[in-house]
Amino acid sequence: MRRDHFEVTHRDMMGRVGKLYTPHGTVQTPALMPVINPNIEFIPPSELRKFGAEILITNSYIIYRSDRLREKALEKGLHSLLKTDMPVMTDSGSYQLMVYGDVEVTNKEIVEFQKKIGSDIAVPLDVPTPPDADESLIVEDMKITLEREREAAEIFNGSDNLLAFPIQGSTNPAMRRKFAEEVRKIAESYGVRPIFPVGAVVPLLDAYRFSDVVRALLEAKSVLPSCYPVHLFGAGHPMLFALAAALGCDLFDSAAYALYARDGRYMTMRGTEKLKEMNEFPCCCPVCSSYSPAELRKMDRKDRERLLAEHNLYVSFQEIRTVRQAIRSKTLFELVESRIRSHPYLLNAWRLLKEGRYQEMLEALDPGIKGRFFYTGVESLMRPAVKRHHERVLNVPPPKSKVIVATFSSGLPADLYLRPCFGVLPAQLLECYPPGHAEMPEDSLIDGEAIEVAVEGFLKYASAYKNTAFEVHLLEEELEVWGRLEEAVMRVALDNVSFKVVKVSEDPDR
Repeated sequence: MRRDHFEVTHRDMMGRVGKLYTPHGTVQTPALMPVINPNIEFIPPSELRKFGAEILITNSYIIYRSDRLREKALEKGLHSLLKTDMPVMTDSGSYQLMVYGDVEVTNKEIVEFQKKIGSDIAVPLDVPTPPDADESLIVEDMKITLEREREAAEIFNGSDNLLAFPIQGSTNPAMRRKFAEEVRKIAESYGVRPIFPVGAVVPLLDAYRFSDVVRALLEAKSVLPSCYPVHLFGAGHPMLFALAAALGCDLFDSAAYALYARDGRYMTMRGTEKLKEMNEFPCCCPVCSSYSPAELRKMDRKDRERLLAEHNLYVSFQEIRTVRQAIRSKTLFELVESRIRSHPYLLNAWRLLKEGRYQEMLEALDPGIKGRFFYTGVESLMRPAVKRHHERVLNVPPPKSKVIVATFSSGLPADLYLRPCFGVLPAQLLECYPPGHAEMPEDSLIDGEAIEVAVEGFLKYASAYKNTAFEVHLLEEELEVWGRLEEAVMRVALDNVSFKVVKVSEDPDR
């Protein structure tokens, strides 16, 4: 397996900005690949750069089945057929296999065809196993797909063109992980330049089963080398990009921009609107700046669909750029936490990261130092920065045998401070990331869970230093929020902690 086709330049969470090297140029990732149907004239490939496209995807099976398209592709090449100089990925007919149950081509024929026409990223004819399949069917489909991927690897061995190794496994987490392990072994056995698509998720996306998609992705990522690109096949809605990129997806493909347009649907970063129900456009792209919803509704159907598709592309590539910038500035957590609130099932999916093994995966890859910590809700408590602080502060001993503890927001002088989320903050670390760079609501307004996490952190710290006397100073107005700390100390019988209620007049600095 070769490692010369993907370079990571920036990281945040499990996401990365990178460079994907192909025979037809370098692609900045995360990247969105608009789907091109060579049989349907809609938005020509030559126009897609203006929206932000750097790579396209088309269907080699459609080309193969058309005498006219096949002959032209074999004679002049795929890029000449599509009239583009951008890199092009080609699907193999697996989607048609999923929809119709059969295709009129063998794996060897379609893989060799993709190589002959100059596909930058070829895909074997994998068998997409449907959701909720019995394990016996998953095993049967897996055996066929792995054989086909091995056959494709033999065909592309030593080639500069990239080869996709789709990962199936239905909604069975253990089988997704096993499939990823097996396909990695195949890729490592040949001189190929691999990418790893997580496949058969379109039915899950259509049913808003985002938790199943996230679990499939995380199971695959748990055994894949972190230095290789991952593609989430069929994920083309912008509301998904931040979440999927945060979990390590580098490539997306979208037929949705065109399919939604034909159905009169208008994409946003938070979901989808029906054109017939809209009064104003919330977007400033060239389409939305030039027309009103009423004007689009009065247009000829073909013109209306074209303009809706253009808007859908503009908003999709805007979100891709937003995700890349968030990774570079290490603010991807804040972006994801805002995006997952656009749908309850996205929120459910994100909370899977509470599970220990997934949390460990995230912590292993998330950078330890960032510029800021913006608290946006209880999901912020899941960030590795919170856990790391609770663990690392235990290595910072109290400065003396008796210390004063106060809340960070009180303004009282102290040796140790209490902050929601983080718990103990030694005075000498007031300018350190993350607690010293955290912006969050006032203690009285923040979620109760953030106070509870801080209380647990203090209990661990005070228990670790039982020879130190901790005198906690609380203002009267803080008792309603932080009074639970005294209750917790009494519950665990920590006799080295005492409390004092401080009136504002007792503090000479106030």
